[in-house]
Amino acid sequence: QTPPQAPKPPAAPPAAATQQPPVPMPEGAKFGFFSLQAVADQSALGKAGSAQVKTLTDKKAAEITSKQTQLQALQQKRQTSASVMTAAAVSQMDKDIERLNLDIQYMQQTAQKEVEDLNNDLMNEFYQKIVPVLETIAKEKGLHAIFSAQDAGAIYIHPGLDMTSEIVKKLDATYKK
Repeated sequence: QTPPQAPKPPAAPPAAATQQPPVPMPEGAKFGFFSLQAVADQSALGKAGSAQVKTLTDKKAAEITSKQTQLQALQQKRQTSASVMTAAAVSQMDKDIERLNLDIQYMQQTAQKEVEDLNNDLMNEFYQKIVPVLETIAKEKGLHAIFSAQDAGAIYIHPGLDMTSEIVKKLDATYKK
């Protein structure tokens, strides 16, 4: 059984992933797009959140690995010593092995829930902090809407409408850590 892993978000669209000079916004544009995943990956706020999730995931994985090591040692002892142990001692050891197995399953479920909860809390916090930044940019540029490229379902987005790097810069400037 493997330790819980933080959920992997979808990859950023190719326009946001490449580091080319920004294309100017088309004249008269009234909306823009951005890659939420790229903002989360590139901004200081997003990187700090990812580090928190990784720290918790690593801690929980280490705890589970420690329990699994205990279980393996007990199973090995049972296997090598059963022939010289009393039936009651073997029975007790079997109960201990079963209890450790249940403990590990519970630890895995609990760890997964804790990581999911932390991830959800951080995403909610991230949304609360990014919305005012998006509103500010929209007002500065006279935009009617800014869409998340992942949620918009667009097949093609003019590169000049991609506001990802601008949003990362403004978010970092607004929430310096």
